[in-house]
Amino acid sequence: MTAVQAKPWFVYLVRAENGALYCGISDDPQRRFETHRSGRGARFFHSSPAQALVYVEACPGKGDALRRERAIKGLTKLAKERLVQANPAITAVDVALSEA
Repeated sequence: MTAVQAKPWFVYLVRAENGALYCGISDDPQRRFETHRSGRGARFFHSSPAQALVYVEACPGKGDALRRERAIKGLTKLAKERLVQANPAITAVDVALSEA
C-alpha cells in the first residue's frame, strides 16, 4: 500500500482596514482570504474589512495548525507584526504547496 500524504494546513494573518490582525487556519489560505474579503466568514471583519493576507505558515496537519493558531493569538501585537515582517505570506504558501 502507498502512504497517503496528509494535506497541509496553514495558519494565516489577515490585516483589516483599521490595522488589526486576524489569525485563522485553513487548508487554502488564499481562498479563505477571499471569503473574508467578500464579507463572509469571520465577524471580525464586519467592523473593518479584510485588506491583505500578510502572513501564512504551513503546518503538517489540522491539529498542529490549531495549536499554532492558539500560540499566535496569545502573542502581543508587536510580536505578530514581527512575524509578518519576517515571513512574507505568498512565499510561505508557494513553498508549502510545492513541497506537498
